Amino acid sequence: MSAWARHVLRHFLRHLRALMALCALVGAGLVPVVHAQTRAEITQMQVDRMDDGLYLSANVRFELPGVVEDALRKGISMYFVAEADVQRDRWYWYDKKVASATRHMRLSYQPLTRRWRLTVASGQISSVGLGATLGHSFDELSEAMSTIKRLSRWKIAEAAEIELGARHNVELRFRLDVSQLPRPFQIGAVGQPDWSVEGQQNFRLAVETAP
Repeated sequence: MSAWARHVLRHFLRHLRALMALCALVGAGLVPVVHAQTRAEITQMQVDRMDDGLYLSANVRFELPGVVEDALRKGISMYFVAEADVQRDRWYWYDKKVASATRHMRLSYQPLTRRWRLTVASGQISSVGLGATLGHSFDELSEAMSTIKRLSRWKIAEAAEIELGARHNVELRFRLDVSQLPRPFQIGAVGQPDWSVEGQQNFRLAVETAP
């Protein structure tokens, strides 16, 4: 065997031993396995200008992380938030936010009835003082998630807030809000990729002038 061949073989064996050692550490739990953040893809976003304001519709695509589903089935409620901002272009300065809307969605599992409960509100949801909310019950988790992932004719701005002849941009953000989880879960979930579900999309509103 030539000197060059021996050099290549030693180099290959050295890297092979390093790879085997790393695999052994991962298998023993001594090296953390990095999980990718769950990206929520916002599709079919549409903003309609009606006589009384702007209405947003969109679909959100993502797979519920396993740790989140496990926590749900153990009775821990999960909170999803959709936020929409309407901004008017300003050539001389930063764009001006003229309207905003927020939708909070709490999903919980009821072991006694084996049903899923989804509560929707414009503000943070707590056990008391829910205010104006909507409640839905489902037999299957997939049915509840389909409702969470579909935003249909959601009013995000009043007509008076949209200036005729100006250019506007609508930004939609969607996320799993771990800040509303019970305190012990917040400590373990904040900053962890397995607990991160988020997405963002923009829509350019067509300019409309007075008739």
